Amino acid sequence: FGSNLKYFFSYQLNYMYWRYFMWNFSGRQNDEQGRGGITEGQWISGINFIDEARLGPQDNLPAKQTRNKGRNKYYMLPFLLGLAGLLYHIKKDKNYAWVNTLLFVMTGIAIVVYVNQYAYQPRERDYSYAGSFYAYAVWIGLGVMAIFEFLRKNVPGKIAAGLTTVVCAAAVPGIMAAENWDDHDRSNRYTARDFAKNYLDSCKKDGILFTNGDNDTFPLWYVQEVEGYRTDVRIVNMSLLNTDWYIDQMKRAAYDAKPVPFTFTHDQYRQGTRDVVYFVDQGISDRRWYAQELVNWLKRDDERATVRSNGKVFNYYPTKKIRVPVDREVVLANGTVAPEDSNKVLPYIDWNLPGNNLLKRDMMIVDLIANNNWERPIYFAITVGNRPQAFLNLTDYFQLEGMAFRLVPIQKTARDNQLGFVNADVMYDNIINKFQWGNMNDPDVYLDETNRRMLMNFRNNFGRLAAQLYAEGKEDKALEVLNKCEEILPDHIVQYDYFNLTQVETYYNLDEVEKARDILRTLAQHMVDEALYYSQFTGDKKRQVAQELQRSTQIYQACVQEALRNNDNEFAAELQGMLNM
Repeated sequence: FGSNLKYFFSYQLNYMYWRYFMWNFSGRQNDEQGRGGITEGQWISGINFIDEARLGPQDNLPAKQTRNKGRNKYYMLPFLLGLAGLLYHIKKDKNYAWVNTLLFVMTGIAIVVYVNQYAYQPRERDYSYAGSFYAYAVWIGLGVMAIFEFLRKNVPGKIAAGLTTVVCAAAVPGIMAAENWDDHDRSNRYTARDFAKNYLDSCKKDGILFTNGDNDTFPLWYVQEVEGYRTDVRIVNMSLLNTDWYIDQMKRAAYDAKPVPFTFTHDQYRQGTRDVVYFVDQGISDRRWYAQELVNWLKRDDERATVRSNGKVFNYYPTKKIRVPVDREVVLANGTVAPEDSNKVLPYIDWNLPGNNLLKRDMMIVDLIANNNWERPIYFAITVGNRPQAFLNLTDYFQLEGMAFRLVPIQKTARDNQLGFVNADVMYDNIINKFQWGNMNDPDVYLDETNRRMLMNFRNNFGRLAAQLYAEGKEDKALEVLNKCEEILPDHIVQYDYFNLTQVETYYNLDEVEKARDILRTLAQHMVDEALYYSQFTGDKKRQVAQELQRSTQIYQACVQEALRNNDNEFAAELQGMLNM
């Protein structure tokens, strides 16, 4: 019980309510999502000694902090004005003060109790408590009256009114407008719309595109529904694919897109039926089944295909080893495989299902692959996950064509940490000729954390494409791709990160040494600044930033190693000297 209370007060109440409260009335550290650390998503006041006591040194902040438009300082003035209004309200009318207090508590702390949040939340939840913040804003308004009445006792009424207006307007809404404008202004930002179009333009005609979360799917629905863009592509949200009503929708035509060729009947996937199927080793798990065999097995309801546990009957599958046959003539005729890659076409693809269970969505994906017969192109958005398990372990047969992986009957040969392999010609045409960028290289356009996280995928893809073009002897195109990345994603728009190192290596290979050095020098300087900042921390706070310090030094060392790997020893020594100094 004591542990539960500690969790309630420290996480649910303090971190998931009072932190948000102080965001609104004291100041915000940055727009990074908070995970409990002291370097992202905390509240600040802008008063150094107060912030240093909670969050460590506030001098010599790295660019990652100072350039973040979500860093807002109100110097606790809205909070103090609201506190003055609360006391004034109690003094003037206790009954109405209690009414507003109830509104404040019931739309704030009571919500905390009601939703009973677990750690960690997938996103910040400050919007849940808007009603409570409105109630506090009432006291801010009354705080103006409190100041006016205080001044009126010492100076004439008109002067008191003028002073109150000037002081309160400048000290609270004036400061808040100045601090908040740059991270609340969404004008000229079209990244969500354009990224959605880029997803669709990564797909060939009549494609089926699997997405994962809200940020992927909602913009896609918008551009198809409102702008009528690429309505031939069928969007399949994998989260919703765990529900029967959504599967029913997928089995019907939509816009210009054909139905998804699922073969399970509604009775076989209705809610409560096959929500999850379990792997049970029956002594035949080493035998590789055709995907259609597995689908036929999962459709069965007889005793052989089910197990009983805790009085309930569950469907199961006895093997994780799957095979899908490939019709060579079909995949060459419909463009699944380019003619120049005809010698790479496999007679079948083999893959092993991950884990020990399949969710309903996984079962439906296997059904689709088994029955599609390579007739319609199947794609997975690059943001579905960063591990093969998120893609049912199919990534060895993934061909990167832009913002989506295409399932192809060609196996990846390179052993690296990247998912799938690159089709350089298709991806080059998409990135250079088709993709749109939503004004993200405009310094006046605010790119929040969600956008910046997305741009890491872009940088990685630019680097992968350039490296593949270079490997294929297409050096002019490789350089064009790298320069395009620098044009739309320069450091002053989105700070360089680890993914820029893939570009550096290709710049070196293309003898563009100065461009490679510029990226390494800038990235290394960022990491040195961060490492020096984190090194100022002491005591328990030093432990809390240990991971950030380690990350900064590792990326810095990776910059040095990248220069050494490309025999740029003199420049590597220059980089090493940056940290030594």
